[in-house]
Amino acid sequence: MKLGRTSRCTVFIFGLLLSLTSLGAFAQTAPKVYHLGVLSPSSGTVERLRRLMLPELARLGFAEGDNLVLNVEAGPREELPRLARSLAATRPDAVIAASGPAIRAVRHAAPTVPIIGGFIGEDPIVAGFASSLAHPGGTITGIAMLAPELDAKRLLLLHEAVPNSRRIAALAVQVSRDAPNIAAVKEAADRAGVELLPFYAASRDDYPSVFAAMRSAGAEALEIISAPELYTDAAMLAELAAETRLPTICEWADMAQSGCLLGYGPDLAELEHRVASYVARIFRGAAPGDLPIERPTHFQFAVNLKIAKALGLTVPTAILARADDVIE
Repeated sequence: MKLGRTSRCTVFIFGLLLSLTSLGAFAQTAPKVYHLGVLSPSSGTVERLRRLMLPELARLGFAEGDNLVLNVEAGPREELPRLARSLAATRPDAVIAASGPAIRAVRHAAPTVPIIGGFIGEDPIVAGFASSLAHPGGTITGIAMLAPELDAKRLLLLHEAVPNSRRIAALAVQVSRDAPNIAAVKEAADRAGVELLPFYAASRDDYPSVFAAMRSAGAEALEIISAPELYTDAAMLAELAAETRLPTICEWADMAQSGCLLGYGPDLAELEHRVASYVARIFRGAAPGDLPIERPTHFQFAVNLKIAKALGLTVPTAILARADDVIE
């Protein structure tokens, strides 16, 4: 049967409407793809995030390769502003920024983008990241690490483990020279009746000369001050400490596996899971300023007896009794 011109137009319009309706339905059902940025001065923290945070984020419904695109930028602290601009160009839905300098770089490059501090090593209120821990009120939330307090506690643990030490070195990154961590460790050293010898490294190329300087200064033990870069270089630092015969405490329990005598810090897996929870809540519409900044609640303490034996040390029973992990 032949259709007239009017009938053919009617059929065409009806078909077009059906097509548009189908396209609209498809657009409504197509899943949103979320873009998550990561900025860090340390490749080690990025590896840790991939290992511990991403599986938890997938469990919460955001899986890389499915509905999640991960954009990572990692490099020296002086490069963070440039790397943050590169991240901002990807139009992320949120950014995980590891360290205070990374948070500042992202905030400057992308003022409206939600930022999850994973982890905030300085006081978030003093740093201007939040109005209060309970109600940050801006674009930044995350985990406040209590870094100065924990670094001070590590000094006391190290002195308890090596009670005859009277001169304890502290290694920090060069840009931390005026950070509150060293001041807190110095106060702890004064309370313990020991002399603190601060040393600073601008990059890993400085490590050999810094350890030689520790030896010349008569250091008897060493604390690795908390910093993402020093976490990444844990194995290298532990090897130099062994060569210099310095019993060493590091900021995370798993750093004892890399060769530190002692490792003490928050439960890493728990913290990374909490970072994943922040990301998921922000992706679902929560404002970062409404999400309280949390603090660590569980801590892990590891002792490496193989290192103690190599250094000819006997670790006190009281230290071993408190350890969550004893490496033999």
